[in-house]
Amino acid sequence: MKTTTKTKTLRQVLDKALKSPEFKEAYNEEIFRLKMAAEIKSLRLQKKLTQETFAKKAHMPQSVVARIESGRYSISLDTLNRVAHALGKKVQLG
Repeated sequence: MKTTTKTKTLRQVLDKALKSPEFKEAYNEEIFRLKMAAEIKSLRLQKKLTQETFAKKAHMPQSVVARIESGRYSISLDTLNRVAHALGKKVQLG
């Protein structure tokens, strides 16, 4: 007996997974973190700052800036405030 497998697209798999509230929440948090990391890097580059110079302005090691910009790590509100201040921005919760 021959078994056939139906191939699904990534979109179909994601759409099904997003029906789970827990998955949807985790997915949205991950997307937010990646967008925030990209925005931080973009703003740093617009200001023509190296990671090292930016790190000094934010009072943190360059390795922390690299981790933030990678988007693979969450950052605390304190760290986000230091990043925002170094970029001439403010964190607003709302």
